[in-house]
Formats: sequence, C-alpha cells, structure tokens
Amino acid sequence: MNNTTEDEPQPVYAVLFGCIMALGLPLNAVSLWILLRRHSLKSPNAVFMVNLAISDLLLVISLPMRVYVYATGNWPFSSTACLVTEALFYTNIRSSSIFITFISVDRLLAVVYPLRSRHLRTSTNAWKGAGFTWLILLVTSISVTVTLSGQPPHNHTCFVPHDTNDTAPKISSADFLDPVVVSILLAVNVVCTAMVLWTLRSHLSDSAKVKNKMNVMLIFVLNLLIFTICFLPVSISLVTVHNRLSLICLAAVNCCLDPLLYYFSFDAFWKKKEDVELS
Repeated sequence: MNNTTEDEPQPVYAVLFGCIMALGLPLNAVSLWILLRRHSLKSPNAVFMVNLAISDLLLVISLPMRVYVYATGNWPFSSTACLVTEALFYTNIRSSSIFITFISVDRLLAVVYPLRSRHLRTSTNAWKGAGFTWLILLVTSISVTVTLSGQPPHNHTCFVPHDTNDTAPKISSADFLDPVVVSILLAVNVVCTAMVLWTLRSHLSDSAKVKNKMNVMLIFVLNLLIFTICFLPVSISLVTVHNRLSLICLAAVNCCLDPLLYYFSFDAFWKKKEDVELS
C-alpha cells in the first residue's frame, strides 16, 4: 500500500485545487455582486443564494493554503491555523448542503403551494433561517477546533490524509454526524424533486404558473448532483478513516457548480429585475 508521507509534495492536487480556486473565486464573487446589486433580496430564494455564495467564497479563501501544502509538502504555520483552515472546508460542506436544501424547499413551496406558503416564504424568515444556520455552524466549528487544538498532532504537515494504522485518529460518535445530516438533507432534496416533478407534469390548478419548467427541473437535478457527487462521498469518508484527497478535491468542486443555480433560478440573471420569477 502506498502511504502518503508527511513531507511528500503532491503536485497533481496542487494543480487541481489551484484550478478550482481560479474558477471558483471569480464565479462566486461575480455571482454575489450580481445577486446583491441586480436582484431584490426581498425574495427568500435570493437570500439563500447570497448565503450560498458567501459559503463558497469562504471555501475558496482556504484553498491557497492547500495549494501551497500539496506543492511543497510543508505547513509553515501552527496546528491551530491548520485546524481553522480545515474548518472552513468542512463548514462549506455543511452550510452549502443546508442552503441548497433551503433553496429546494423554497422552490417546492413556490411551485406546489404558491398561495398557502406566502406567509412562510418571506425574506425575513429566510434571513432568520440563514442566521440560525451560521450561528450553529460557528459554534460547532469553534468547539471542534478548540477540542482538537488541545490534542497532540498526528503529523507535522497539514491536510495529510490518515491511513488505517495505529497512528490514525479513532472514530468518535461525532464523526457520524456529517454523513447522517448530509443523508437526511439529500433525502429532503429527493422528496422535493419528486413532488415538483409530479406537480409540473400533472398541471394541477392550484400550482404556480411556471414559465420555464426546464429551468426549474434543472435546479433540482443540479442540487441532487452536487449532493451525490460532492457532499455525500466526502462525508462518508469521515467515518472510514481514509481521508481520501480525491474525494476532498471533488467536494471542493461544488463551489464551481453552485453559480449554475443562480443562473437557472432567475430569468435574465445578468439584467436588473424587480420581480423575480416564483419569488
């Protein structure tokens, strides 16, 4: 078995993460600017997408350190700085999965229950949900970082995957939280997709009049792809001890896919529009 040593450069992953950073930074920065300047934040859909773009930018700013480590095989900072950088990555997985689920639920309510959900689908409720999400994630990340910072490091290099040997960290019950939460959120997205597809195909009289049904379904299909390709594999790997770099790299790709959600969610995304479809 070929094990990764603590001082072995990995130029392939340095290039891959560099490409993700080079693509994800402008895509999300421009998307955030457009959402804030050209689309009304009175729409809950826009609120969730703004927070999703912020989540992706937090991931992107952690990638330069990964590029450096994989290119040189050396971590020049403290172990606490490594934990904080790692926390940014896994916070993105958690926050992105939550905000994407919010978007799916919001689209479900807009299409299937447009009238009955009016009092729920407000920007105020959306901001409350987003704020509560960030608060929980912040508390969780700080508590995990503080706990791990008090433990002796397993190696002297950041981002080195652990192998199944005596030096590998033991799996705790907390490690099962991520795959369980991601699986539950994936199930919610599957249900939302099925209900919206059934509504659009059955032409129910009380459903919303959707101008572009293809774009609506593309949003749900893209959500499911991001979950199954980016989120679920890396979450499951947390309890398999093998912290596979390929899965981590694949998970980081979500910051490049999320901007497609913004494009498919709004007609004339690049143009200023007062009334967003299905808002």
